[in-house]
Amino acid sequence: MENFTNETIDITALPKFEEVQFNLLHPNYWKVKLINWFLVFLILGVGMASGFFFIEEWSEFQSEIIIAFVVLLFLFIFFSRLSFRKKGFAFRNHDVLFRHGIIATSTIVIPYNRVQHVALHEGLISRYFGLATIEIFTAGGNSSDIEIPGIEKEQAENIKQLLMGKIQKQL
Repeated sequence: MENFTNETIDITALPKFEEVQFNLLHPNYWKVKLINWFLVFLILGVGMASGFFFIEEWSEFQSEIIIAFVVLLFLFIFFSRLSFRKKGFAFRNHDVLFRHGIIATSTIVIPYNRVQHVALHEGLISRYFGLATIEIFTAGGNSSDIEIPGIEKEQAENIKQLLMGKIQKQL
């Protein structure tokens, strides 16, 4: 019979993910985001303009509504830019890391032995810029655990192959 031991771990000797050098999203991904938001705000602007035409009560507050719309647009773009600059990813020997957040930064760490599925997606605008999104799934969820956008397509395919190789080694 073996003697059971349960030694205390020196937490100061644990690897620190904070010291990892994160890869930033591709700069063209910011252009993709701007184009997507332009299309969304264009549709909202057309809807708002038609509201001015069809809803009489709006016409007396037209300038206030337009100013509020423009201010919200600039705030949205400002905070989105901050968010874009803080996002990063890293692949280590045993896990993948993804960092995001504006005020509070979150870092998701997923060990390779938990990865069950990897997907690569290209949107219409992302494809034009040669970018893709990697989605990493673990057990027990309908959605991905990590979604890393703004990666060059060739690099994204290499990452997918790396992760698929890690999954195959587990089987």
